[in-house]
Amino acid sequence: MAPPLKDFALIGDCRTAALVARDASISWLCLPHFSSSAVFASLLDDERGGSFRLRPRQPFIVTRRYLEDTAILETVFATQSGRMRIIDFFTVLDGVRPLRPMRELVRIVEGLDGTVDLEVDVDFRPDFARAKPRLDFRKRMGWTWCWRNRIAVLRSDIMVEQQDGRLRGGFTIGTGERQSFSLSYTEADPAILPVLGEDVRRRLDSTLAWWRAWHGRCTYHGPHRAAVLQSARVLQLLSFALSGAIVAAPTTSLPETIGGARNWDYRYCWLRDAGLTAQALVGLGYQLEARAYLDWLLHATRLTWPELSIMYDIYGRTDLGEQELPHLAGYRGSRPVRIGNGAYRQRQLDVYGETVMAAETVAGTIKRIDRLEARMLKGLGKTVCQQWRLPDSGIWESRAASQHHTLSKVMCWAALDRLLRMEERGIIDIGSSWSERFAREREEIARTIERRGFNATLNTYTSTLEGNEVDASLLLMACVGYKPAGEARMRATYDTIGRLLGRNGLLYRRDNAERREGAFGICSFWAVDNLARRGDVDEAERLFDHLLGYASDLGLFGEEIDPDTGAALGNFPQAFTHIGLINAALAIQSARRACS
Repeated sequence: MAPPLKDFALIGDCRTAALVARDASISWLCLPHFSSSAVFASLLDDERGGSFRLRPRQPFIVTRRYLEDTAILETVFATQSGRMRIIDFFTVLDGVRPLRPMRELVRIVEGLDGTVDLEVDVDFRPDFARAKPRLDFRKRMGWTWCWRNRIAVLRSDIMVEQQDGRLRGGFTIGTGERQSFSLSYTEADPAILPVLGEDVRRRLDSTLAWWRAWHGRCTYHGPHRAAVLQSARVLQLLSFALSGAIVAAPTTSLPETIGGARNWDYRYCWLRDAGLTAQALVGLGYQLEARAYLDWLLHATRLTWPELSIMYDIYGRTDLGEQELPHLAGYRGSRPVRIGNGAYRQRQLDVYGETVMAAETVAGTIKRIDRLEARMLKGLGKTVCQQWRLPDSGIWESRAASQHHTLSKVMCWAALDRLLRMEERGIIDIGSSWSERFAREREEIARTIERRGFNATLNTYTSTLEGNEVDASLLLMACVGYKPAGEARMRATYDTIGRLLGRNGLLYRRDNAERREGAFGICSFWAVDNLARRGDVDEAERLFDHLLGYASDLGLFGEEIDPDTGAALGNFPQAFTHIGLINAALAIQSARRACS
């Protein structure tokens, strides 16, 4: 059975990422980038998916951590005969040394004391175990897997042998000894073979230096800095350096309920996350990343402008057709396994607000908006004026019939509000006639929300216009500035959401009487944000502390949390949850400063 999701660590090179289990097995890796096909997918099928196992033969106790101020994983094994550690990382391509493989995963085994016998098992299964690569031994060049126009190369300091299409071997590590493994990948171009020996240490040192330089640019020194920085590292690991995009998660088909069918592919970029992502990056002082993210956002959306798709891949493409992989058993039997995401066809009006909010957050202080980009943003405002009265699928991507979601109207209001703010600041020029139109439509949206989106009998804003149910996304109304968190209607809505959707200090995102999914991670952090914004700072900190208790030992969160067991659910780790954590901490910091 696959391990609990909290047992997995995340490593990467800002182009792709791998999940490493507590026993140091690499159970998930897509090459060459996040949304490519997997070469290791035992996370979804232990028998067929493939993995890279490297561990002691004896019973062991594990401790692990990220090396200080980095995303480099150290796993320490203690056995009856000795102790050793494995250091796992991807070499970072910084543009200075071009003669490197397209991707390289490095695994360094070091003896700490005594001796430890280890086993190696590399089960390489490209294209989600659908491709049949040719495996060859090329002596000093190492082992190669070739398929289509792609090649993967395993080089190591120890001998491994082919057994039934896998590479297997064993060795003993003693005190002070070191053995290295390098798994590299190239497609379409000549393969560059990485050097082993002392050069492995130099690659480790350069990667350590890169991560520590990145870490040193953080300007956040508020509460729970370690947890906030770990969340920032997750966002960096999920970013695609070649475009500035940030994927929602590195995985697909991890279920919202074990054994359930709500298993979606999250290896894409959701505009739903845009405004909150920009807020988090700017708030932490990562101006380069915020600017790159906005550049990607404005470039990718040109392909569908003046309308927006709800998601794009890392290159800005929108054809993300969904298909099932019936040959894979699924995480703990949760099927179907899906790649692609059919929700890209939906209309979600909230994305207009998120996109314009991202531009307003970054523009002026970090990036100038040029004439073409200003025209694009103005065009989004025009689209909002034309479409805000339409029903949509909402922020939670319901695959049922479209409805008039209250939050979607709020985010349309936010789009027009931020465009008008940017004009007031001199960032863009909308033109007087369109400024007047945007202002009129903004007021009409607000009137509609107050008249039809608030249920006076229940004393709460509702999920849909003229509805009688709530969902936790309504907390965003305060987070995006539609209403102050301390205003009477917002307080009443907060209380109603807590009463109807709360459990063990967590929030379901919507009515979940049948318990078909876990509590939604980011929603609970939105509650912290609301408390801080309305001045209940001590209560906000208490809730924040409580939520941190649901993180893994490495500080990672999934999309959802089982409120009874604390187990992580959904794709892992989830950028959206970590964005919520960062913004909640920033809200507490801001509230503390306001009180001082």
